Amino acid sequence: MDIINIIFAVLSIGLGCFGWLAPRYTLGALDLTMGDTTMGMSEIRASVGCLFVGMGIGALILGSAEAYVMLGFCWCGAAAGRLTSVIIDGASRKKWIYFWVEAVVGVPAIWLNL
Repeated sequence: MDIINIIFAVLSIGLGCFGWLAPRYTLGALDLTMGDTTMGMSEIRASVGCLFVGMGIGALILGSAEAYVMLGFCWCGAAAGRLTSVIIDGASRKKWIYFWVEAVVGVPAIWLNL
């Protein structure tokens, strides 16, 4: 179980690094475009990047079941938002792929640590 928790935390950090350090790439991967200001870039760095980096690092530092459960809840929150978009805004292949990635990390992280 410990190795799976570490994998989930490192995955969070790794994926978060894309948003943090490669926001233009992340914008493209999410089918987003830059506007007239740099706020879109800032939002990607913060919410898609460092938020996930911080979650992963925090879980690794704390190392408790509760920390890994919270990591799972965060990923499941992202999956819930994605599923809401599928239902309300319309489905796409990319949305379903991201939903499944988020759920595949979030659900086991909760299940293994509760």
